[in-house]
Amino acid sequence: MWIYLLMALLLLLFLYIFITYNRFVTYKNRVEEAFSTMDVYLKKRWDLVPNLVEVVKGYAKHEKETFKEIVSLRNEIYDHMKTNDKIDKNEKLSSQLNKLMALSEAYPDLKANVNFQDLSDKLKQIEEDIANARKYYNGTVRIMNNKVQMVPSNLVAKLFGFQSYKMFEALEDERKNVQVKL
Repeated sequence: MWIYLLMALLLLLFLYIFITYNRFVTYKNRVEEAFSTMDVYLKKRWDLVPNLVEVVKGYAKHEKETFKEIVSLRNEIYDHMKTNDKIDKNEKLSSQLNKLMALSEAYPDLKANVNFQDLSDKLKQIEEDIANARKYYNGTVRIMNNKVQMVPSNLVAKLFGFQSYKMFEALEDERKNVQVKL
């Protein structure tokens, strides 16, 4: 009798581990698919930046610090970065792009430039695509991280080496309240 009970418990344990492992694989694949989708948009933005910088450079020659920071970030080889590096570098790039776009406010001729307008419109569309992809990515990461951190599935995660993923978070500048002055 005890043997059957022990065998039933072992079978249940095996089934739990089997099912949980397969869920981890599914969640991991969803996170990687979500990042791949977002990565396409991040790469598009990464490739658009040098063109935007060149157009703005002609109008704002004295803004060398901003250009230097963007160029140094952009000079790193995107395709060879790890996932967390891509997230970190793109967060920094977002901050610098905000400064670059703010420069256009100081130069009415630049805002009227057809090349700048075209690049700016493309950047806006890419930023919207990144925001949507970021939401999906963070949702899949949340599900995976919950599973990795919650008992008893965390035991299976440790057993098979599944780990939490980094969220794509808003920059400090993006978290500040917008002030409207009339």
